[in-house]
Amino acid sequence: MTEITDKTGELPEAIRRFVLHWGDMGGQWGVNRSVSQIHAFLYLSDKPQTAEDIADALTMARSNVSNSLKELLAWGLIRRAPVMGDRRDFYEAEADVWTMAAKIVAGRKERELDPAIAVLNVCVTEAQGDPSVHATARRRLKDMLAFTETVNDFYGQMVKVPRPRLMALINLGAKIINLLPARKTD
Repeated sequence: MTEITDKTGELPEAIRRFVLHWGDMGGQWGVNRSVSQIHAFLYLSDKPQTAEDIADALTMARSNVSNSLKELLAWGLIRRAPVMGDRRDFYEAEADVWTMAAKIVAGRKERELDPAIAVLNVCVTEAQGDPSVHATARRRLKDMLAFTETVNDFYGQMVKVPRPRLMALINLGAKIINLLPARKTD
């Protein structure tokens, strides 16, 4: 079933390079390298793949592939894709880059930003009532909380913007500054 490869373990150079790079990027983001490589492989695959297909193509242990597939399913980055007449599980990746990116950002927000805000709220509250915490630390904790909440609020606003409008906004880049009212501090 593995159409993406010519032979077991031999990926075309462009695909091999992308799979390896995506794995490295995942490692830098705190995601297991194998998980990222499997995601890259499925993203580039033109047909759903079985765990065996993936293990053969990427020369990975079947158990590693199974665990990685569970994680990718939990993130919503892949899904099971039934194949008529075959009882095995087949998997395919979300092919829409925007949807994929939105799921990754939402997952990172849930796993990183939300807990950070919760901890910062506790720290700010505890610091306010503790005379042994110096004013600089209290101020910096408040600043960090305010910044983190601002980023969270920005995410909440941007997730509601329709994709074409969001793309237009992104394409504006730094030119967006010209649309803002001038301030004396600018």
